[in-house]
Amino acid sequence: MDNLSQWFDLGVLRAKGISLGGSILAAALILLLGRIAARIAASTLSRVLQRSHTDATLVKFLYNLVYALLMVFIVVAALEKVGVNTTSFIGVVAAAGLAIGLALQGSLSNFAAGVMIILLRYFGVGDRIEAAGQTGRVIDIQIFSTVLVNDEGTRVIVPNNAITSATIKVFAAPAEELAEQPAAGAHAA
Repeated sequence: MDNLSQWFDLGVLRAKGISLGGSILAAALILLLGRIAARIAASTLSRVLQRSHTDATLVKFLYNLVYALLMVFIVVAALEKVGVNTTSFIGVVAAAGLAIGLALQGSLSNFAAGVMIILLRYFGVGDRIEAAGQTGRVIDIQIFSTVLVNDEGTRVIVPNNAITSATIKVFAAPAEELAEQPAAGAHAA
């Protein structure tokens, strides 16, 4: 009976309850403020990329990626504050990331190639190119593929990895378009 009274001692329960309640409140605050900070960080990145005329698809993807990664860190911090051992959670997330990365290896290489094409501006929409054995006018540059229209009028979708892993020929514009453009290095008087 004495052990039972110690177990339900109001002072001990109150101390543990206050401690746990404070931890839960702190974790909720971490989640709330962290979510706001993650949105601000992702939005700032998005605005910077939009000002530099980065492709809208890439901007949206990077916004979501940055927000999701920051939220993972915030959730881990909140769980730590409550007292949850997050070591195994971090291990599971890392293993899942590795498994997903291996499963999507081809898609990730196409994604990386798409980012390179967009950022390095090898060619743009409207350019006539030859890449990956295909020739045509570029009508769309997407994250995973580039869409061409060949001479027969057929839409050809070429994986970005196939484009960047081989030689890319960008054909010159018609002579009348070239005549209107100043030569490289020429200065207006």
